[in-house]
Amino acid sequence: MELKKYKLGDIAEIIVSSIDKKSKEGEEPIKLCNFVNVYHNWAISTDMVQGFMNATTSEKNIERFSLKKGYVAFTKDSETRDDIGIPTYIADSLENTVLGYHCALVKPNEKILSGKYLNAFLHSNYIKKYFELNATGSGMRYTLSMDTLNNIPVLIPSLKIQKRIGGIFSDIDCKISLNRAINHNLEAMAKQLYDYWFVQFDFPDENGRPYKSSGGEVVWNEKLKREIPEKWSDNTLEYFLNIKNGRDHKHLLCGSYPVYGSGGEMRRVCEWLYDGESVLMPRKGTLNNIMYVNEAFWTVDTMFYSVMKKEHCAKYIYYSIRDIDFTRWDAGTGVPSMTSSTLYSIPIIVPQENVLQAFDEKITPLFVAIKHNSKEISELTKQRDELLPLLMNGQVSVNYDLSHD
Repeated sequence: MELKKYKLGDIAEIIVSSIDKKSKEGEEPIKLCNFVNVYHNWAISTDMVQGFMNATTSEKNIERFSLKKGYVAFTKDSETRDDIGIPTYIADSLENTVLGYHCALVKPNEKILSGKYLNAFLHSNYIKKYFELNATGSGMRYTLSMDTLNNIPVLIPSLKIQKRIGGIFSDIDCKISLNRAINHNLEAMAKQLYDYWFVQFDFPDENGRPYKSSGGEVVWNEKLKREIPEKWSDNTLEYFLNIKNGRDHKHLLCGSYPVYGSGGEMRRVCEWLYDGESVLMPRKGTLNNIMYVNEAFWTVDTMFYSVMKKEHCAKYIYYSIRDIDFTRWDAGTGVPSMTSSTLYSIPIIVPQENVLQAFDEKITPLFVAIKHNSKEISELTKQRDELLPLLMNGQVSVNYDLSHD
């Protein structure tokens, strides 16, 4: 496959946004596609706009920075080198939606360059290395200068092949997006089921009818300061589980077991710290990120993991504590931190064991489906990241008839 080398500034217009998230009187209301939206998505489409931030800007900025199908946006400034130069493809023309600050917008010359292909190319290690070497700044902020942006070296085949390659990646991303949407719905269903059973107390009674709505008795609990079903009781988190400290993992080699930190999965290692159902709770850093896991895993030393004392309770505990604002108990003097004794003392409703078991059996299929979809997302993402260099060097052909570009 023959490749031609261009400077991006010669085959596209590159503009840097300065539109912030503030709303000002006299400006036009808009939806703002900001740094986070760009950073976390392979492509931006119409269905995402509703979740974008509301802001205002001038008519001139709306004209310059509106997101049109075929454009590419990427992160330009960040606190770390790794977070700059992350691109996304604009899959639809988005009405009254503009790109926010700390980001750049690329408008390709469509006679030479396909936006879908450019998005894939900017995800390549070849360009990541270019950004790493050319980022300026240190300490609090790194940035890409306009010279760096205009001089981005772009290797492109014929437009026909570009569209085929871009289409392949677009199809992979559509499947990833579908899985994420399914997981979002499954997670909402699981939370709704928890609320129905343990907030509204309409779990099935002995006759299969919703308990409270069918006249099931509730009584005032002084410790919890609320009514609970008559045969239920109260206790603390310590009744349900043992809290364990995570440990340093730097000595371990790469492997297949996930390592969890306060931000989620960090990497994979060759050993596991615990195998089974567990609720993970941050010890330092981001205190409100409560996680449920059910696999062999490792947690870092800024995390707590838990070992269940009672059967069928892990998912119940996860939902019971995940929306608590743990920052109000911050025990740190600098970095936000939490103690196991504070966590142990959290008051918890203790349902009857048969209700916990029924809830666990009801909700487990949703968690299994979420885990399956998440695994497929990881595999597709890995496939996507590894495929571009193979296509570029000709190890994989592009005999792929794409008609929807």
